[in-house]
This record gives sequence, structure tokens and C-alpha cells, in this order.
Amino acid sequence: MADKNVNDYLTEGMYGTRLPKEDERKKYLGTLRERIVLALTVGQVMTDKGIDKLEEMMKENKEAKLLINGQVSTRFMSKEKALANKYNIPYTIITNEENSTDIGAVLTYDYAIDKEDIYLNDKLEEIEAKEENKEKQGSFFSRMKTWFE
Repeated sequence: MADKNVNDYLTEGMYGTRLPKEDERKKYLGTLRERIVLALTVGQVMTDKGIDKLEEMMKENKEAKLLINGQVSTRFMSKEKALANKYNIPYTIITNEENSTDIGAVLTYDYAIDKEDIYLNDKLEEIEAKEENKEKQGSFFSRMKTWFE
């Protein structure tokens, strides 16, 4: 490894020590993808779409912990917190004002489990629905044309 220079020491002093895979940690509420059992988007947390899958995963993974995005309103987190209490799974609300992520909740371990599919199957459906909405909206003139039909 190269010797540290003055700028490295100053940067480390101002911002702290760099963590490996820092972008991945920002996205997944402070944990790494290789540790995740299930990741729910903010939309899935707000609509309780993945609550059944979350409960199933909590039953199977009693030693896991739940990380919840603090930018989601607390009224939308009540079912996730209740499930965590029901299965004695510790949960932490992660509030990071500097970074925003589309991940709403993560069921994770402290070590790597390398699970292939960590998202709900409807994640693909959500992306397709967004694309369809964009196509349906079209231009202003095409929407205006529908008003007169």
C-alpha cells in the first residue's frame, strides 16, 4: 500500500475513515447486499405490500435484524415494527439526511449469507407499471386530444 500523504490524513480527519463498498452501504441502510435476506422498497413499506413476505422471512431467520429507513413516516412503519416485536427481532431506524435511497426496510444479518434474490418478485412489476404510465401519459397534445373525444 502507498504511504499516506497529508491530504489523506486531513480527509480522514474531516470525514472519517472510508468504509469498503460505501455506495452499497448508503443504498442498503448501512449494511452490505451480501448480508441481506429481504429488501423492501419505500413504496412496499408504505403500502404494506411486502408484509407477508417479511413475516415469512422473519419466521425463517430468527437471528436477523431489521433496518428501517427513517425517511419513511412512522405511521407506515407500524406493521414492520409489530412483526419485529412478535418474532423478537431487533430493529433499528436509520436516519441519514445526507443520503436518500429507495430502500424502505432491510432484513439482514451481521455476516454474509449471499442470497441471490433479495427483492420481492413484484419489483419487476413496479418498474413495468412505471414504464406503462409514462407511455400512457404521452405528450400534452395527446392528452388534450382525449379531452375532446
